[in-house]
Amino acid sequence: MKSLLHKSLVSVLSVLALLVTVAVLASASMAQEIQGKVSGVRAGTVVYVDWISGKDYKGEGKHVTMDQKGMTFRPHSLVVLRGTTVDFLNSDAVGHNVYWKSVGGDKSKATNLGTWPQGQTKSYKFWDVGAVPLLCNVHLEMSGYIFVVPTPFYALTKADGSFEIRGVPQGHVTLRTMGGGASKSKDVDVGAGITNVQF
Repeated sequence: MKSLLHKSLVSVLSVLALLVTVAVLASASMAQEIQGKVSGVRAGTVVYVDWISGKDYKGEGKHVTMDQKGMTFRPHSLVVLRGTTVDFLNSDAVGHNVYWKSVGGDKSKATNLGTWPQGQTKSYKFWDVGAVPLLCNVHLEMSGYIFVVPTPFYALTKADGSFEIRGVPQGHVTLRTMGGGASKSKDVDVGAGITNVQF
């Protein structure tokens, strides 16, 4: 009798363990996602989740490259999490310069990294959130952008203004746009699964 009860208890516990595992996997596979469309913007406009209360996201230790190649900034637009270091590489057989007149429109954040030859790199860690319009004072036709965001939850719009941002924590957040025209913002309540948003 004890053996039979023991086997029944083990079976019940096994089923419970299986159900818990399935529930955990199901909740993991239903990561929160924001999908939507921003009207009146160009392709490549950044849509991002603004600061989240109690969270301090940083890209410290992370390096990404902005190349100067073929007399252009490559990529033309780069999105980085605040605290990320951007390595500015010169791949051309001429000297290049990198400077910006402002960060997020704040002219007190203007910086000039100087001029350096082919094969060399200069690095800069971006902490201030906002659009950074890149220029080269040696080649005035060159321009590019770095967009510094406060959270890792962002996306670039497609040609029709659509976007999707995955893995967003549940709760109340503010979505903002950067680049591609006038800045827009929208408050959103993110639930489980997909949250649809129209700007």
